Amino acid sequence: MRIIDPHMHMVSRSTDDYQRARQAGIECCIEPAFWSGQDKRHAGSFFDYFEQIIEHETDRAERVAGIDHYVTIGLEPKEANYPEMAEEVLERIPEYLDRDPVVGVGEIGLDQDTEDEREAFRRQIRMAEERELPVIVHTPHTDKPEGTRTIVDMIQDEDVTEERIIIDHNTENTIDTSLETDCYVGFTLYPGKIADEKAIDLLEEYGTDKMILNSAADWDPSDPLAVPKARDKMLDRGWDREEVRKVVFDNPYEFFDQSPNFDHER
Repeated sequence: MRIIDPHMHMVSRSTDDYQRARQAGIECCIEPAFWSGQDKRHAGSFFDYFEQIIEHETDRAERVAGIDHYVTIGLEPKEANYPEMAEEVLERIPEYLDRDPVVGVGEIGLDQDTEDEREAFRRQIRMAEERELPVIVHTPHTDKPEGTRTIVDMIQDEDVTEERIIIDHNTENTIDTSLETDCYVGFTLYPGKIADEKAIDLLEEYGTDKMILNSAADWDPSDPLAVPKARDKMLDRGWDREEVRKVVFDNPYEFFDQSPNFDHER
């Protein structure tokens, strides 16, 4: 069964991980710009990083594993708290949004829920709205229910197209808030976010419309095969194959197909 993983930080993974992912059925991945494990100190660090995931990782994924690799570009909330640097980055993000493998804005959202984070979030969802691009939203690790409520309130206050937004890293404590919107709802199969069994429980309870599974493979303990493994667990539980395909391929395909630069063959 074909898989699109919409949240793979492959800049942090080995070539072997690309090959294993392809063998497990992942034909397409989206790599969001994210916090790299240490705060960047200079705006130029962002621009070098953006170039690396746009150029090198897109080439590496195709060359070593035949995976279609796309990118979203954004100022991650943790680093929005350096206002002078953040301003320089935000001013240049629009030029990256026109690059060929860039299919959206992200990941953006909240970390500590500061005023600087909120302002960066609002500016970037407006950038996406102006260009009709999808958005990947990061809900915070701490005070997640309150942070998700704040994010939903800002999305509704900005009056942007909710169907082009995925609210990610949901848990049983945030899903009801996310479902107050027309946004897509993401579950990140990753230690400290949500276990695959719990995510599948929630899919059984809430249905599969606009629901997406992703892996968030990065430098910490994580698994680039998290989505294929969840697919197999769903099948083992007796899920209909078409419903499983909807979660692991059709929904992420339809979400990113809203971007003019997404041309993965269905």
